[in-house]
Amino acid sequence: EAQFKLGGMYYIGQGVKRDTAQAVVWYRKAAEQGHADAQYHLGAIYKNGKGVPQDTAQAVAWTRKAAEQGHADAQYHLALRYYDGEGVPHDATKAAAWYRKAATQGMAVAQYDLATMYATGEGVSQDDGQAVVWYRKAAEQGLAEAQFKLGVMYGSGNGVPQDTAQAVAWYSKAAEQGHAEAQFALGGMYVNGQGVPQDDAQAVAWYRKAAEQGLAEAQFKLGVMLYGSGNGVPQDTAQAV
Repeated sequence: EAQFKLGGMYYIGQGVKRDTAQAVVWYRKAAEQGHADAQYHLGAIYKNGKGVPQDTAQAVAWTRKAAEQGHADAQYHLALRYYDGEGVPHDATKAAAWYRKAATQGMAVAQYDLATMYATGEGVSQDDGQAVVWYRKAAEQGLAEAQFKLGVMYGSGNGVPQDTAQAVAWYSKAAEQGHAEAQFALGGMYVNGQGVPQDDAQAVAWYRKAAEQGLAEAQFKLGVMLYGSGNGVPQDTAQAV
């Protein structure tokens, strides 16, 4: 533990001059004694080539040692290595297996990635119901992308009975966190009166938020509403253009 902590002090330059090479020395001493956090950090250092020459095989080797001890961050990053084919051959099945290990420990981003694999049938049998289960776990932890995807599932009725009110509820959670696609989707729900009373003014407000983030579809829809009359904003052809 002391070796790991000392490595961390060297890595960030706390109490000593920053020295990634010395950080590696101390992380390695702890890692070789089975310290999972040190193994994970050493794997990350090899991946990024800080303090050592970049070596994806060594990155995977140390990350795997930590992952096999139940280190959730290591499990997630090992899944990424398998998915990206970085340091190991691409293997979506193994990626899904490691995502699941991290997801069952409550890691929201792993839950999201596992849900996406179920939604697409990559590395696992396609299963919208399981996708919804894992999207929900991540969404309930506040992950905006998962909240948006859960809204999509409710809106389309994939994996759950179609429920536009639930779609709006999850889109709203993501939109309030600044998720542009959720803001755009929420605008559409207000335009069409799906899950909420029809309200062009609210639609314009959400389209504008997404448009200001550069989402092309939202910029187009906002232009259309500004060109028309009585669509939630006064007609303004110059702004429409």
